Amino acid sequence: MAARSARERAEREARRRNRLYTARRTVHEQQVRRRRRDDVIAPIVLLVVVALAVTAQVLYFTSGPGKPAPKPSSSATASPTPTPTATVPPKALSENRTWTGSMTLNTTKLGISLDGKAAPQAVANFVSLAQQGFYQGSACPRLTVKQLFVLQCGDPNGDGSGGPGYSFGPIENAPKDGVYPAGTIAMANTGQPDSQGSQFFIVYKETTLPAGYTVFGRVTSGLPELETAITDKGVVPSAATTGDGAPAVKTTITALSVH
Repeated sequence: MAARSARERAEREARRRNRLYTARRTVHEQQVRRRRRDDVIAPIVLLVVVALAVTAQVLYFTSGPGKPAPKPSSSATASPTPTPTATVPPKALSENRTWTGSMTLNTTKLGISLDGKAAPQAVANFVSLAQQGFYQGSACPRLTVKQLFVLQCGDPNGDGSGGPGYSFGPIENAPKDGVYPAGTIAMANTGQPDSQGSQFFIVYKETTLPAGYTVFGRVTSGLPELETAITDKGVVPSAATTGDGAPAVKTTITALSVH
């Protein structure tokens, strides 16, 4: 009887040890599987983070000069490329020379200089539109006040979608280092090839852009007055978070002459 009892206790102890062993083995296998899963997931998570970072940078860039000004509760998207209704002015109109003149935004008068040698097509375009009176009364629909410091002008529609009825390229005279000094006047584009039109931007504080824009001129006087009267006032309240939208001071080109 005593021997039987001892045997049963030994069997129960063996079963208990077997259960403990099985449990430990199960936990170990789960840990191994978890480590393997983590080894797979970690690179994927890293790739996702990198992709999101790159996407954020691309989105930030593609919302740079040339895109329509963002509206409340909507994303900034490129305007459809319009069917051409006019002809791009010939480069020869730039005369391969420096043009001077003035541009008035609201009541702020700026002296300007255009480099027909460095950017002949853009200067020919700007001079042609100016001489036609195209820019008279056109809007400056977009101001950026965070990271980018540009005022975008030359839109007859007033919402960032307008143009002269044609588009042109390629980009000319873009800074190799991506730095646009204060006073730079450059052509806006949508980020697509040959998408320049009538819209241009004035850099009121040195700005670095991750892609090329045609630099065709500079502001020679009046930039501090422009800052005081317009850019220092910021953007409309709905764009305050992003710092990218319509200027708080509605801005229009009221006069423009070049010679």
